[in-house]
Amino acid sequence: MRKLMICIVAVLCFAATSSELSAKRLTLKIVDKDATEETKALLANLWLIHQQGVMFGHHDFPSYGIGWRGDKGRSDVRDVAGDHPAVYSLDMHNINAGKIELVKEIYRAGGVSMLVWHQNNPLTEGQGGYPVGTAWDNTKVVDQILQEGSAMNLKFKRRLDDVATALKAMVDDSGKPIPVIFRPLHEHTQAWNWWGSKATSHEEFVAFWQFIIKYLRDEKDVHNVLYAISPQMDEVYDDAVGRLLYRWPGDEWVDFVGMDCYHGRNKRAFEANVKGLSQVAELKSKPVGVTETGLENRHTADYWTRDVLPALRGSRMSMVVAWRNEKPSHAYGPYPSSPCASDFVKFYDDEHTLFQRDVPDMYSMPKGVKVK
Repeated sequence: MRKLMICIVAVLCFAATSSELSAKRLTLKIVDKDATEETKALLANLWLIHQQGVMFGHHDFPSYGIGWRGDKGRSDVRDVAGDHPAVYSLDMHNINAGKIELVKEIYRAGGVSMLVWHQNNPLTEGQGGYPVGTAWDNTKVVDQILQEGSAMNLKFKRRLDDVATALKAMVDDSGKPIPVIFRPLHEHTQAWNWWGSKATSHEEFVAFWQFIIKYLRDEKDVHNVLYAISPQMDEVYDDAVGRLLYRWPGDEWVDFVGMDCYHGRNKRAFEANVKGLSQVAELKSKPVGVTETGLENRHTADYWTRDVLPALRGSRMSMVVAWRNEKPSHAYGPYPSSPCASDFVKFYDDEHTLFQRDVPDMYSMPKGVKVK
């Protein structure tokens, strides 16, 4: 009942805030000018949602958890707190009909889907054992992909054809496209991936980012996507804003700025990077959020209320997303037998956190906002 009352109050506050913004004639820029109205509305609501709270998300939460897999309507978060996360994070690598159906279910429930992409290295895939050929194989290849008509260029376009097919299959019950957030080249600040800091130059990364968007948007007519960039931010940095804008592809090529923050118990690092990301939101007029975080099976009794929640208060974060719960030794979110379960209930009960039942209609344009 308490969460229901919080939701009602939050929606009323959200409406009031939207009316205030009307006088300011707020206009947001979107990468895809031909995006569906629902996709534009999602961008606007991601920009505004921090005024009522931060959405909690969890990677792969409807697919599996600790001790179960494929139980319809279940999630570890629901087992702990009684409600599902508001954000569903999933991988576009090996996307299948089952995952697409889950995107549809999340949309029906009013939640938001965000897609990361651990795509194989197109040059070396199939050539050996892990990590050869995987996303973690940083053999240089982007320069070849950017050569129009080359073998790698044509191969990668076929890969993007498959991505476009999957995105176009994400439709509601009436056949309308479901808006999603897409993180095609996440953690590009890192050296582990073949699109990252070691395997590309600044110019190559920027060209590759733009190449992906142009192909999906202009060649394949995909118009239900918000494009998110998400550097990794694990430490305290002398210039957090500068690192968040590392290899920035241009304001017109980014809809959403995230960060993957695996800071351990370094509370100061999380707070500093959340602050930096809030500054980026103001600087670039882009919605922002923590797109990956959590402790791998090391959650202590006060992790969520001590390490995570305080940094989110007063920030511009639209979401905070924990990585997956695959097994007890590889679990980043809460589950019933985890040390942090009771603390997560306090996190859930806090009026600043938003779960599936708490979010407003994310796919209707709020008053006073234009997206173009």
